[in-house]
Amino acid sequence: MARRDGRHGRVRPAAEDGRFRSWLALLVVLALAAGVAATYRYDLADRWFPRDPAGPVDPSTVEPPPGLDLPPITEPAPLATPVAVDTPIDKAAVRAALAPYLRDDDLGGHVLAAVGGLAGGPTYTFGRGTAVPASTTKLLTGLATLATLDPAQTFATRVVREGRRVVLVGGGDPLLASSPPDADRKPGERAAWPARADLTTLAQQTAQTLLAEGVTSVRLRYDDSLFTGPAVNPHWPASYLPEGVVAPISALWADQGRPEEGTGRVADPPRAAAEVFARELAKAGVAVAGRPAARPAGAGAEQVAEVRSAPVAQLVEHALLVSDNETTEVLMRQLALASGAEGSSGEGTRVVLEVLARLGVPTDRVRLRDGSGLSRQNLIPPATLLGVLRQAATGAPALRTVLTGLPVAGFSGSLSSRFASGPTEGRGRVRAKTGTLTGVSSLAGIATTVAGTPLLFVLMSDRVAPADTLDAREDLDAAASALAACACA
Repeated sequence: MARRDGRHGRVRPAAEDGRFRSWLALLVVLALAAGVAATYRYDLADRWFPRDPAGPVDPSTVEPPPGLDLPPITEPAPLATPVAVDTPIDKAAVRAALAPYLRDDDLGGHVLAAVGGLAGGPTYTFGRGTAVPASTTKLLTGLATLATLDPAQTFATRVVREGRRVVLVGGGDPLLASSPPDADRKPGERAAWPARADLTTLAQQTAQTLLAEGVTSVRLRYDDSLFTGPAVNPHWPASYLPEGVVAPISALWADQGRPEEGTGRVADPPRAAAEVFARELAKAGVAVAGRPAARPAGAGAEQVAEVRSAPVAQLVEHALLVSDNETTEVLMRQLALASGAEGSSGEGTRVVLEVLARLGVPTDRVRLRDGSGLSRQNLIPPATLLGVLRQAATGAPALRTVLTGLPVAGFSGSLSSRFASGPTEGRGRVRAKTGTLTGVSSLAGIATTVAGTPLLFVLMSDRVAPADTLDAREDLDAAASALAACACA
């Protein structure tokens, strides 16, 4: 039904009247929205309605309304029972748990063991003397490194300029790569950890600086003089280098001395790294005249570019997790330099023992010939390894990385494919550093019992028949699992 417009005497249709109301409502909403936005945008609310100058009120200080009776505020109960680090172990229970495994013939004629609590107290021991530790040696190097270096410290690989000559200077980055490790990473694949600095990025940064200054051609030198002493440890078997077991240890290398094609190790890692850098520098637009040559950088050389390693704490954790020999040997030399000694293997082992003794770790019967455990001339008693683990658990917070870097049984690192047999309680509840050489099998770490009590343990055997290697390894895994299954505290 139409209505008559009082002013003009015409009839306005109902539809037109409805449209008019809709537009009016829309204009009101837009005006309100603009007002709200302006209030927040220009802080008008604070100007028009000033807040309490005393600031926000703590709800716990507000009295309840009359007639409302509330219980007093109390501290909530913990979600989990705190770990009792001073719980003494039951030596008889530990002995009963381990006996079936430690006396197995597959372990050979020389088996040592030690089990104790985090805070000390009674210690169960089995066997006497010292044993070849293999890669459990890395626990000593890792603890000494963390006790001496800043866990956040990084190592720089630099390029400096001397006129038309540039020098690639190695800073002892153990994980320096040829190219960005994640450049070819597919969707869903994990990024490399720890993060790696690389020579390709360094070359691109160098070229950018040089080209901006009009430099299009240079001669290249490389400097690997940070470390001293033999690059190949004289206490390693002579077969290690030709068989590609380990690279010559250097302050400058790429991909830990591995070749870009094939397997094994290159004979001269610093030169190989310099050749990679020269190639990438040319790709980035700066030609390199001649071949790279070894020459230390001058004291007054101008820095052009640098890339930096992962922090020390991550390097130690990585070395323990995957039992990285090269990273451990480089860290030991960095430890020696930080202590005021020269960056050699001999000085590194000396400093490791000095640092451990200062921390209260027993070292009187230790013979240390390298930092990684590749030397069969290393000898360590279980008490030393137990002392290292105890310091990591109860000492300065920076030392905790020795424990957090340990592989988890059945899940990560060098234990990812182990603990497939024996008591299932070990999987996920044992963290341990492995040690393996021909005739040697060892395991040292921490097991959490069924009652939630952490136990430190060391298991060592160094007279294993080669044919029994895998069986001996399973015996040690089962022994560690037995501790996790044991009510030993």
